[in-house]
Amino acid sequence: MYRYVIRRLLTLIPILLGIIFLVLFIMSFTPGDPASLLLGQDAPEEAIVQLNTELGYYDPLLVKYAKYIWNALHGDFGLSYRTQKPVFSEIIIRFPVTLKLAFYSVILTAIIGIPLGIISAVKKYKPIDMVCTSCAMVFASLPRFWLGLLLILLFSVELKLLPSNGVGTWKHFVLPVFTLAAPTAANILRLTRSTMLETIRQDYVRTARAKGASERLIIFRHELKNALLPVITSLGVEFGVLLGGAILIETVFSMPGISTLMITSIRMKDTPQVTASIIFFAILVCITMLLVDLIYALIDPRIRSKYIK
Repeated sequence: MYRYVIRRLLTLIPILLGIIFLVLFIMSFTPGDPASLLLGQDAPEEAIVQLNTELGYYDPLLVKYAKYIWNALHGDFGLSYRTQKPVFSEIIIRFPVTLKLAFYSVILTAIIGIPLGIISAVKKYKPIDMVCTSCAMVFASLPRFWLGLLLILLFSVELKLLPSNGVGTWKHFVLPVFTLAAPTAANILRLTRSTMLETIRQDYVRTARAKGASERLIIFRHELKNALLPVITSLGVEFGVLLGGAILIETVFSMPGISTLMITSIRMKDTPQVTASIIFFAILVCITMLLVDLIYALIDPRIRSKYIK
């Protein structure tokens, strides 16, 4: 198991190296230069050229890449062009907002998707199943930004029940969390339903039913325990997706998270801040995937035996 964890952590190295190169490559094609954005269009040409030179803007791509890797190995991820502060200081300040948004969303996803998926499978082809699957198809097809704007219009503008921006109280998280979780919950509902229906046809379920076990016992001990394995994996993957999806939702609801920081940094061509933010997201997603694999191994003895070997 320990060897597996170490091996997975080592695979982070080429992934992060590739991400850094890709970010620097894409940022080199964005219009404008950091000095013009920092000093303004009316600044003297000499001042703009001097500042761009100091920032390494004119360096070739491979030189920028080598410098960044070298500095990162020494714990220096650069200073933000805008604030002249270490890039990770801004990330640490804003990270709690993004983490809360993604965490609450995945919890709401599980609370909505798994029970409704179970009910839909148990009541197969009955009215409640048709309602659940139809609603799941609708919400899975909705763009998150459109759903967020619709919720703002209804609950903030018309009904004036919930705030549409900021992070002051728990009420500020209601609309963005539901916006982020609804399409994901629809996917989890459909996955839970399909895995439950597949498990129902297994021989051990028929045997338990033939022995006279109660339907409740069959559902929760035999069917659900095995059906939830792919669902748990999917929830872990969705947590990484929700972290990425928060970029758009934080912008729609004006939440001061990492995603808002990234959008501002991209507009200002703040390459160190953009690169550090994306690396931070990549590490979070990779660690999440590793934790999902370990949880999967703890639940399923077959997978655990492979890791132990």
